[in-house]
Amino acid sequence: MERARFPRLYPILDAELVLRGGAAEPEQRRKRLQDLVRELAEAGVEILQYRNKVDADAMVLDDARGMKEAADQIMGVSIRLILNDRATLVAEAGWDGVHVGQEDLSAGQARLLVGNGVVGLSTHNDAQLMPADDAPVDYIAIGPVFTTMSKANPDPVIGLEGVRRARELTTKPLVAIGGITRETAESVYEAGADSIAVIGAIFGSGRSVREAAKDFLANFK
Repeated sequence: MERARFPRLYPILDAELVLRGGAAEPEQRRKRLQDLVRELAEAGVEILQYRNKVDADAMVLDDARGMKEAADQIMGVSIRLILNDRATLVAEAGWDGVHVGQEDLSAGQARLLVGNGVVGLSTHNDAQLMPADDAPVDYIAIGPVFTTMSKANPDPVIGLEGVRRARELTTKPLVAIGGITRETAESVYEAGADSIAVIGAIFGSGRSVREAAKDFLANFK
């Protein structure tokens, strides 16, 4: 069966990384998030996930609305917005879908909440991936591929062999995540990933996110 097309680059905008130590005022916070959405869309990014594990729903909803406003104002390009975990906020924010983990809502519950929207699911091993292949999800994430600092308590590293194994177990779009850099991206694609999810390599690179995203996307041309 031919796999559905999925964007090759999947940035995850993590609130703790991007907003810590600054942007405390609501207006500054909104502007910071909106600027990032614009930069990524202008670089050619087609899908973006917002992950905020610390703030209350009201704050996350305000963030999401601001980011949606920015996305809607960009002429000539379209970027899908995916909210991490907070499936109950997706419709209210006008976003395109939700990504859930193993300890969040089930994929079935997420599907009921977002209807025809995008649903993604994180997996970390065969035991999680096999039922995910039958779940009502549009893509499956697998990882961490390499050592990552983006999570306080990461799951065991699966390596490239874990990506190859995951590719054998599903025909759904496969998003590899965890410690992937521009230098290692090609090897992850060759192992069978349709897309790579990146956090620090774009948002913690010390460069503009526009340029960092462009560098990743240049690998596909």
